[in-house]
Amino acid sequence: MTRESGTTIIGIGNLLMGDEGVGVHVIRHLERTAPPPPGTEYLDGGTGGLHLLEPLQARTRTVIIDATADGRPPGTVRRLTPRFSSDYPATLTAHDIGLKDLLDAAYILGDPPDVTLFAVSITLPSKLGTELSDPIAAVVPGMAERVLNELD
Repeated sequence: MTRESGTTIIGIGNLLMGDEGVGVHVIRHLERTAPPPPGTEYLDGGTGGLHLLEPLQARTRTVIIDATADGRPPGTVRRLTPRFSSDYPATLTAHDIGLKDLLDAAYILGDPPDVTLFAVSITLPSKLGTELSDPIAAVVPGMAERVLNELD
């Protein structure tokens, strides 16, 4: 596969599970407020999985935004550079295996992209619904800005 120069920004999450959908909410915020710069694509990755392997490998860089149930205060954001599934923080079972498998598959196939993960801490259980809790909603604009700063 020939890889294009540029960045794919993937928001992961289930919008029906409240805070667990934070990655998709960040993508939607970016789509409303900041057109993708040249060479950049925004992608709603839903609940993740191997169907994201092609977009992950399409460009030289990938930024992933996802929720994590890591015991930190809700709204804590960590920037990580995972290389293998074992480098991922504890995440939600709705897509945990799919994301880890996705990253491992990219490395097994060779020439993996540069991957940056923004992990947003949430509290479990997350209430059902499409709205984010106040602490998580408050980090969405700042997350969008941090993601765009990654492009510089």
